[in-house]
Amino acid sequence: MKTPDTREQHDRGLQSPARLFSLRMKFVVFFSLILIATCSSLSWYFIENRRTAMAENLQELGVVLLNNTVHNDHFRIGGVVLEDRETLDQFMQSLLAIDHVSYVIITAADGRILDRQTKRWRHTSDGSHEKPNQPIYPDDRLSASLLQTPLTTPLITTFHLSPTQRLIPENTSGWFPLFSVWQETLFDFAMPVLRESGTTMPSRHAVEFDELIGPTSPASTSPIVGLVRIGITDTQARQALLIIIRNVSILTLLIIAAGIFGAHLLTSRITTPLRSLAAAARQLAAGNATPMLPTPTTYDEVGQLIQLFNVMAQSLYDRNKAINMNIETISRQIKQLTTVHQASTAIAGAGTLDMNHLLDTLLHLLVENLGFVRMAVVLHHPEEHRASVAKTIGTSPDIAEAARKLDIPVADNGSFTADLILHDKPLLIDDLDTVAQRIHPPALELMRRSDVRSLTAVPLKSHAKNIGYLMADRGPQPCNKDDLHILSTIAGHVAAAIDNAKAYSKLTELTQHLEERIEQRTQELSLANTQLQEHDRRRSKFLSVVSHELRTPMTAIRSFSENMLDGITGPLTELQQTYLIRTRHNVSRLERIIGQLLDWSRLDTKNVEPSLEHVSIPQLAMIVVESLQTVAAEKEVSVTIAPMDTLPLVIGDRDKLEQILWNLIGNAIKFTPPGGCVTVECRLSHPHLLETCVSDTGCGIAPADVPNIFDEFSRIPSAMPASQGAQLGLCITKTLVTMHHGEIRVESRPGFGSRFYFTLPTVEASDQPA
Repeated sequence: MKTPDTREQHDRGLQSPARLFSLRMKFVVFFSLILIATCSSLSWYFIENRRTAMAENLQELGVVLLNNTVHNDHFRIGGVVLEDRETLDQFMQSLLAIDHVSYVIITAADGRILDRQTKRWRHTSDGSHEKPNQPIYPDDRLSASLLQTPLTTPLITTFHLSPTQRLIPENTSGWFPLFSVWQETLFDFAMPVLRESGTTMPSRHAVEFDELIGPTSPASTSPIVGLVRIGITDTQARQALLIIIRNVSILTLLIIAAGIFGAHLLTSRITTPLRSLAAAARQLAAGNATPMLPTPTTYDEVGQLIQLFNVMAQSLYDRNKAINMNIETISRQIKQLTTVHQASTAIAGAGTLDMNHLLDTLLHLLVENLGFVRMAVVLHHPEEHRASVAKTIGTSPDIAEAARKLDIPVADNGSFTADLILHDKPLLIDDLDTVAQRIHPPALELMRRSDVRSLTAVPLKSHAKNIGYLMADRGPQPCNKDDLHILSTIAGHVAAAIDNAKAYSKLTELTQHLEERIEQRTQELSLANTQLQEHDRRRSKFLSVVSHELRTPMTAIRSFSENMLDGITGPLTELQQTYLIRTRHNVSRLERIIGQLLDWSRLDTKNVEPSLEHVSIPQLAMIVVESLQTVAAEKEVSVTIAPMDTLPLVIGDRDKLEQILWNLIGNAIKFTPPGGCVTVECRLSHPHLLETCVSDTGCGIAPADVPNIFDEFSRIPSAMPASQGAQLGLCITKTLVTMHHGEIRVESRPGFGSRFYFTLPTVEASDQPA
């Protein structure tokens, strides 16, 4: 919808200079351009055709004259040009008598000009006196070249007559060019006269020819015996073409003018009603009186448009009239709905759940906006089978005080209160006297003292439970169904607010009790947390001290055992050697258990901070495998690394990652019987995840124990109990993998070995934004 400012700007835009380019102007200009282009193109096409036809006629004339002259039996006798002056002069005069012929030149085979005549003369002067006129002929150099070439077709050369009346050659070709309209053009037709083979020259002419050129002259043996040049002018053709151009131009201008005038009349017949229609539409958009256009005189598209506009304008008038009739009703309903919304907002954002303050705010809002004179809220006390007035507004202070002290019994006896509270019926009372016997007498007395004549009341229900009712009146004016509808709409919000206020009171007491309990429980938890922290500190200290105290004697035991095995104390019996090997094995096992306990303690207290760097898992696996080859060889277990392509690096703590591989590969060696094998392989399981698998052919794990394999102190039974330790290695391994944002899993079948997989994010995954 346009605002007034927007409409004003639109009207100014319609009155701007851009209106000069109206629809009529655009149509006339467009049609004129098309008409001018079409007529001009047709005129140019007609003139070009006429010009081409004239040029072809001149060509045909020149070729015919030249061929007739060269091949004329009277002109050629025995193949030799007749040099009789009288005969030549007759031929020359006959050719020059033709209108288009400008000059004629006849040349002998030796280049001598036998005769030439022209109609064109050059007028010259030196500024002080006139010079004799000079004839206009073409250059003789062309004649010399043609006498060397036995052509059988005419050669056409174009000459333009310059402002100084000199012939300027344009081209020389075998085809005839078009002449210029604005400049005189001469077309030179030249053709050599060839000696006819098998002909004999009469004795008299032979003697004359020999006397002229000599018996030994090259011309006597050349096939060319002469040259004829005829000049054709385009003067008459140009004059005729100029007349045609003038007539065609005048006709074209007349057609264009008539077309423009017709287009103007046609567009005026179309645009004049459209302008009236636009003016009426502007009045309609401005909100003025509904405009009506005159009845159209035609029934074309424009006439139909005007008729439809009049129908539309009449419909708009009728619709506006209906809207104006309903505007007061709509405004009143909007005001009532706004009041309902304001009441709901006041209930939701009152900032307090105090019953008295909430009801006072709500009743004042309803009275001010809905036109009620008096209102009251009555609350139900079901445990006491009575109702009481919680709040009144619009009454005198003594009546309000008497109403607050009023107790209304609630019984299913058909009373006014029973219908509202027990049966949830909204009531519209047009006349208080008609229901006086159904109203509690003290309440009826207060109503009469307040001069209540008509009232409406609606029940208040919250969570399907009736908590009272809301009633109102308009003083001397009777209440209507709209009042009942509005009160029914807002009754739910009022009931919810009252119910919330009651619940808030109970919740306050409960909250206070809970706060006391929470404070007591918090103190107990704080004391327990302090004790747990102290216990954890003592446990870590105990593990550190015990591991240190145990490592010292174990180091001595291992050293003595190795020395005795090396033969330092002397030769050993086979039984002694067996005992010492078992002693060394158990010492190594205890050291591993102590190391795992220390690692577990550090990880459990979250005191480990990884030192991150780029690490190659395949390279790290190769180092661990090489370090464990001795242990594997003692058990006769083969450890191999599967061939792999170049794999990306991961980001992690080199020592922690090496410990992961050490634990997994070490466990695989421990739980693999002699003759078995352990395989390490790496691959990309995802574009940004590197997966490492450590597989063995050991005893395997029972399916029921697989879910607990990574738990600390899991005590999972094994087919090789001698290889078990504190069962912290896999727990530590999982913790280290999780520390590197990876995952670890196991696949195992008893008797078929196990496959441990762990995945780590690559460097590319770490560089990507989260």
